Amino acid sequence: MPIREYQAVDPHQGCATCRKPFERLEQVAGSALAKCPDCGAPLRRLISAAAVGASQSSFDRRAQQSGFHKLKRQGKGEYEKQY
Repeated sequence: MPIREYQAVDPHQGCATCRKPFERLEQVAGSALAKCPDCGAPLRRLISAAAVGASQSSFDRRAQQSGFHKLKRQGKGEYEKQY
């Protein structure tokens, strides 16, 4: 189930919940919230980046075997291959 972010269309008219962005766990097929569950203010759904963490599986090893490599930043516009 995805975590979706919402915020009041006009943060000055929202409550403490919707004035700032808040998260809600929803079903994939579920529709977006139209109103704040606390105060009823109109909401907009925010676009957010997917959470990508460190590999907990053998993905790094498989990626390396497939020819991918990691880059480490050395300076402005300069990168070095990790493997």
